[in-house]
Amino acid sequence: MSHVDAAGMKRGNWQGRGDWGRADGRRHHNPGRQRERSSHRSEEYRFERGGPGTSQNEPSPETASPSLPQSSPAPELPGFYFDPEKNRYFRLLPGHNNCNPLTREGIQQREQEGRRVRLLEEDEKPRKKSSRAGLNSTILLQKRHLGLVPETSYCRLIHELKVSSMRRHKLEVQSSDSSSPNTDNFKLIVADSACERVFTVNDVEHGGCKYGIMNFKGCSEGSLSVEMCDNLYFTNRKVNSICWASVTHPDSHVLLCLVGIADTPGCVSLLPASLFSNSNPDQPGMLCSFKISTAWSCAWCLNPQADKNFSTGLSRLVIVTDAVTGRRQTYGINSDVLAQQFALRAPVLYNGCRTGEIFSIDLRQRARRGHGWKGVRFYQDSAITSVRILQDDNYLIAADMLGKIKLWDLRMAKAVQQYEGHHNEHAYLPVHVNEQEGLLLAVGQDCYTRLWSLGDARLLRTIPSPHPAGKDSVPSVVFSSQLGGHRGLPGLLMAVSQDLYYFSYNSDYQEQRGADG
Repeated sequence: MSHVDAAGMKRGNWQGRGDWGRADGRRHHNPGRQRERSSHRSEEYRFERGGPGTSQNEPSPETASPSLPQSSPAPELPGFYFDPEKNRYFRLLPGHNNCNPLTREGIQQREQEGRRVRLLEEDEKPRKKSSRAGLNSTILLQKRHLGLVPETSYCRLIHELKVSSMRRHKLEVQSSDSSSPNTDNFKLIVADSACERVFTVNDVEHGGCKYGIMNFKGCSEGSLSVEMCDNLYFTNRKVNSICWASVTHPDSHVLLCLVGIADTPGCVSLLPASLFSNSNPDQPGMLCSFKISTAWSCAWCLNPQADKNFSTGLSRLVIVTDAVTGRRQTYGINSDVLAQQFALRAPVLYNGCRTGEIFSIDLRQRARRGHGWKGVRFYQDSAITSVRILQDDNYLIAADMLGKIKLWDLRMAKAVQQYEGHHNEHAYLPVHVNEQEGLLLAVGQDCYTRLWSLGDARLLRTIPSPHPAGKDSVPSVVFSSQLGGHRGLPGLLMAVSQDLYYFSYNSDYQEQRGADG
């Protein structure tokens, strides 16, 4: 749109539909003050230059002053929205008394949906550009042989190149009951430590949710198969948090936090994974239910010094429970504990609170009066939604409801890195860390999945959701170097709406899928 100065704006030719033109042909210069004849119709206006009503002294785009830009946004009018495609102004209507209201929220949703569609089309292209100019495997390999790129930098850049090249493939979930396809939206997926099984939670239409286990299997030919266990369980309560638990052997159980509704109290259930399999229906193993109501978060301890202990984060309380004996140790605090994780090398529990506080509890110490039992303490500016401890126990990743993701050095209680671009306003969203590939992942409230370099916090990839964005269609993801076990495939698993997708992290799978297609 050509630049128009303030004087030109007044002399412009306005054509309107509705009450904006008068019978004598005169036009009003301030349409916002006119009375609206009908509240059931949005009114639109075209702003034209060079028409019959344009002053002869008004400069044309070709003769305009060189100091003025040749293209600029249309002038903003209070109560109106300018559509650049139709070259028209549309009146913004209140949303309560109109059949087809044009509201600012609706405009933003339309623009966001258009951006998502464009990014999906870009992702479908066979050759996607890397986020870093000049980055390709051939040049990197040459520089490595010449000694121009250190080994650590080479590995990091190769991972970055693989992230840029990931492409989406839809997975078909196999089930013995083919007559009952999945018609419920995925809410959560959580993989076990070997990434052979993924625990799933789906919302159901009549309220509550259902949950079960999907088995994954990868092979050297580059295929990934998914099979849904037939034994699905339903509950009319909401699942707040999930983690895998190693009671009798690694990942033998699943720990669930269920929120109560009406007269049904909440609880924490420890379910054997074999409960969901048809192969062992008689002896599923230890099945426990603990009367712990309204638990926001849970975590399982893998350190031998606190064997078979798990924690639950409640409102103003942290409870550490021995899963075998039922013995409990409680810690009173002054906030809701929304996120928890145990360190690997020591029986130390890290907690993230609604107040933005992050603190640790060493289970080897006896509880003291007050808050003397708290170890490391530091703060972010909003409610903590996720905490992740790195393998050396010296660093912690924390995300909050302002969309801030920070890397903290626990030895100094200091933030040393921040990962920009994540979007969150009030949702309970996790972050995922894959140290083997040097990646950090998070799904935002805007339904975009973002991947950062764990070391230098560079945003490597922004993946749009395959489905229109909405509060009930936020993707849940898993990233692993071996999806499907030791012979599995590296890549990203995404569950959104009723569908499951795989983003391959190796070119062999992509090339084979392209040949098969």
